[in-house]
Amino acid sequence: MATAAATSASDPEAEPKADPKTEGEEDEVKAARRKVLSKAVAATTYKNMGPGWDHREEGVSESEGDEEYAMASSADSSPDDYEWEYDEEEEKNQLEIERLEEQLSINMYDYNCHVDLIRLLRLEGELTKVRAARQKMSEIFPLTEELWLEWLHDEISMAMDGLDREHVYDLFEKAVQDYICPNIWLEYGQYSVGGIGQKGGLEKVRSVFERALSSVGLHITKGLAIWEAYREFESAIVEASRPVAGFLSPSDWEQTFDSQLKKLHSLFRRQLAVPLYDMEATFAEYEEWSEEPIPESVVQSYNKALQQLEKYKPYEEALLQAEAPRLAEYQAYIDFEMKIGDPTRIQLIFERALVENCLVPDLWIRYSQYLDRQLKVKDLVLSVHSRAVRNCPWTVALWSRYLLAMERHGVDHGEISVTFEKALNAGFIQATDYVEIWQAYLDYLRRRVDFKQDSSKELEELRSAFTRALEYLQQEVEERFNESGDPSCMIMQNWARIEARLCNNMQKARELWDSIMTKGNAKYANMWLEYYNLERAHGDTQHCRKALHRAVQCTSDYPEHVCEVLLTMERTEGTLEDWDVAVQKTETRLARVAEQRMKAAEKEVALAQQEEEKAEQRKRARAEKKALKKKKKPRGTDRPRDEEDEKAWGDDEEEQPAKRRKVENSVSPAGTAPNMEVEAGLAENTVPVDVGPPSKQKEKAAALKRDVPKVSHDSSKDSITVFVSNLPYSMGEPDAKLRPLFEACGEVAEIRPIFSNRGNFRGYCYVEFKDEKSALQALELDRKSVDGRPMFVSPCVDKSKNPGFKVFRYSTALEKHKLFISGLPFSCTKEELEDICKEHGTVKDLRLVTNRAGKPKGLAYVEFESEAQASHAVVNMDGMAVKGHVISVAISNPPPRKAPERPEAGAAPRGPAALRQTYGARGKGRTQLSLLPRALQRPSATALQAENGPAPRPEAALPAASEAPKMSNADFAKLLLRK
Repeated sequence: MATAAATSASDPEAEPKADPKTEGEEDEVKAARRKVLSKAVAATTYKNMGPGWDHREEGVSESEGDEEYAMASSADSSPDDYEWEYDEEEEKNQLEIERLEEQLSINMYDYNCHVDLIRLLRLEGELTKVRAARQKMSEIFPLTEELWLEWLHDEISMAMDGLDREHVYDLFEKAVQDYICPNIWLEYGQYSVGGIGQKGGLEKVRSVFERALSSVGLHITKGLAIWEAYREFESAIVEASRPVAGFLSPSDWEQTFDSQLKKLHSLFRRQLAVPLYDMEATFAEYEEWSEEPIPESVVQSYNKALQQLEKYKPYEEALLQAEAPRLAEYQAYIDFEMKIGDPTRIQLIFERALVENCLVPDLWIRYSQYLDRQLKVKDLVLSVHSRAVRNCPWTVALWSRYLLAMERHGVDHGEISVTFEKALNAGFIQATDYVEIWQAYLDYLRRRVDFKQDSSKELEELRSAFTRALEYLQQEVEERFNESGDPSCMIMQNWARIEARLCNNMQKARELWDSIMTKGNAKYANMWLEYYNLERAHGDTQHCRKALHRAVQCTSDYPEHVCEVLLTMERTEGTLEDWDVAVQKTETRLARVAEQRMKAAEKEVALAQQEEEKAEQRKRARAEKKALKKKKKPRGTDRPRDEEDEKAWGDDEEEQPAKRRKVENSVSPAGTAPNMEVEAGLAENTVPVDVGPPSKQKEKAAALKRDVPKVSHDSSKDSITVFVSNLPYSMGEPDAKLRPLFEACGEVAEIRPIFSNRGNFRGYCYVEFKDEKSALQALELDRKSVDGRPMFVSPCVDKSKNPGFKVFRYSTALEKHKLFISGLPFSCTKEELEDICKEHGTVKDLRLVTNRAGKPKGLAYVEFESEAQASHAVVNMDGMAVKGHVISVAISNPPPRKAPERPEAGAAPRGPAALRQTYGARGKGRTQLSLLPRALQRPSATALQAENGPAPRPEAALPAASEAPKMSNADFAKLLLRK
């Protein structure tokens, strides 16, 4: 519905580009309309001149005006539109019509089905059916300008007599109520000219044009057409009155002629006082037409309007240059008009904005709020509220405001009840929306009750409504959403308060609170304290004590607070026996709570230890498996592909234990040991090791490694440096590959790729810029595909100084304008999914979720321009089949992420929890090894694990293992000899 309504609406603000053909056609249409006006006015003028004048001699009939008007206003219509061709195409259309009718019988709120059905019925010439289909659609949705004009042209072409003309008038009245559209008002005025020969026809035409001026006469870009059409009509009357001078006395004719001239002068002067485009041409035309000098007051009003036009021009030009729906430009225009404070212009700019943004609930809310607080005109306020809920029926806030406005303006109770029933059938997208609309309606019913009477019809209706609300939430809402939407039982709480405070019925209130507690609320202290406060205010001490005793036994979140309230009450009101009982119960309960909390903590520690043991076992198994593969692999061959793939998943991990032992214990055949530095992550500790000569296959990579200058990481340049990871390990020259990408963000000072001690690229690097602005701009390259893998770009942050830093850049909170889609086929591309989503709204951003290797996971996040479009997309896309896969669509609301537990600063670990380790923001890495050989490790020694990033350097004493990197090969040899 959202997309169809937005796209089918014509572009009311865009000025069409003039070309010779278009201008010629427009001149022809204008000439035809002038001819219609002249003949219609002449026919009316001569009709009452007496039997001496026979207008048929001129070939003018009463219906000729209608026929020529239909020809002039329906230039695009042709007889071919109504010719029936019985062929295969017609049979297909009939089948499609039957399908659409069946679909609408299931879901009458499917906007696209309505539009398609009307189009096919009109194509097939089913005039009766197309009229019924249009009528049905107009009852549910407001129609766009394009749909109304098409409907009106069809009805005008079929109008045969006065009754048909009245039917067309009714359609025009409905059309101008949906939206303020200058084109529809113009068609209305010109069509009414065709009925000028009927009784009261002249007054009807003038009434329509005056209403049109009140509605859209201030429209700066399109109001001019209404003014000109009105003046042309009055000018035609002047011209038609000249030939009848012989049928009237000179005094009567002069009086009639002067009166008509005064009306034309008045129209010119009224128009020149309004800021409109092309005002200069109108002023020049008035000067040429008027036989008298233009009064000074008119010139002053004209100059003032020109000054006002200059103020409005920047906003009008911004609308002309922007693309639909231009919401931001309209918002700025509305703010400008609100500062000026002219109610008529404020109403007009709101209406203009709503023509293109009719599916934006916030705009409707702002408009209705202005009318409720400023104008307070009943018909206008209720009309806007009614249009708002018809355009955005899924927005509960609009329905709630509508009910309040109806109550505020004294609408009949039956009509308010009918509106509420429509709200229940509107199809809200959240369970809480139904709770909100029920609460608004119950508040209205409560305000109708006179509680001074013991019993009344209104009170019984209120109680019945409360009962129905609870049943509706339990049955209808819970069945649809798997939740009632009211976990705290707010509706039941309000009912209990009304019974206790206004009806003095504490027995009923206690029954309601018992029901509240049985619905899972007995464990919350605040629920018991609400009940206790109600008993304190309207009950007695006995029931207060009983409620607190139950609260002490049941509360699990804050039992200490409940116990304190009980002791306070007994201290001020209770006897010694009551005090002893309260103390005994509170002490017993608090002791049990402490014991439960201790057991829960021990269980949590035990589970954590089990997880760590399992992780250690998996790590040892992987290390043994790798070591076994290395023994089987012939010397000098390439690393297996599966090992590379497994390595590619660890962006920042170090070498595996088996590999490191082999490197550290190897000796060069020539007796020399080339010094090779290992650049580690963000902590620049270098360790000299003895390595053998590289294999022939890796000589190139090792040479590249040796060519890279060894530059230690400077933490003072973190603000102008970004950390780039998840790059392919097979990238031959990272500097040459990445530099063009990052130079687009600014001047690159240095790119530092990180290599292993064997000269292999490790998949990450540091990019240093000349200024901080370039570094911030480079962060926008995050997730950009490089050689088939998403490249991760994040700020360079020392995690030892910023332990709470998170690299994840996407929101983890509820985003009502964003959708989460799951179940997508892996072959679905971003463009294909975007095409599907565009049918339901404007897509601002679309992100396919991939793994580190760039492979899709069948998930996606789609951000729409507004909450309304996202809500509409959920309703229409959930359960849709995409390439044979049924997808699930929901509002984006990720579950809360569990923050890693970190020990408090300065606090020493105690008890079993001391065995737990603290990991970095990216979790537990594979390489968390000390550099001390396993043969020298003590089983009881524990090493402080470092996070992925700069290693912390505490001043406190560390275990001996942390000093191992400073030992030389000779030191290792001595230790082994001692062993």
